[in-house]
Amino acid sequence: MVSLKISVGDTIPKGIFSTIPFTEELADHSVCGIPTTLSTDSWKGKKVVLFSVPGAFTPTCHVNHLPPYLAKYHEFKAKGVDVIAVIAANDPFVMSGWGRVEGLTDKIITLSDPDAVWSNSLGLSIDLSSVGFGVRTSRYAMIIDNLVVKYVEVEPARGVTVSGADAVLANL
Repeated sequence: MVSLKISVGDTIPKGIFSTIPFTEELADHSVCGIPTTLSTDSWKGKKVVLFSVPGAFTPTCHVNHLPPYLAKYHEFKAKGVDVIAVIAANDPFVMSGWGRVEGLTDKIITLSDPDAVWSNSLGLSIDLSSVGFGVRTSRYAMIIDNLVVKYVEVEPARGVTVSGADAVLANL
């Protein structure tokens, strides 16, 4: 059971994530890209939708969670969202590869939260060591406006409900 350490109205703690920004050179899959860092400080003054998956390329994440965010990209933009980002405990190369396979280009940023350190600080990690996955990010979603949490929900069970694109759009 997740014990949230962040609530609506709280300012998010600073986080620094690894990411490989999409460039046209990555499109043909012959290069890996160079990881850079992204700080939550860059979200100051912006409306951000952040959703988390336990792992890239895993069945629910790959089929049911990420694709609706991409399909509804223009709906998010129409509601004033500046940044859409997906976060997981996978390394930045896996996250970038997943983003390229899914066709995210520059629409959705893929963020690496190794060992779910940032997510754990919010009470949003899950220990999946019993199935060999180690500590991962929980399946959750947040709406962040100027670094302040406007919506935060974590999935109560398997599947995608409160962290899915439709639930987040309904709360924008």
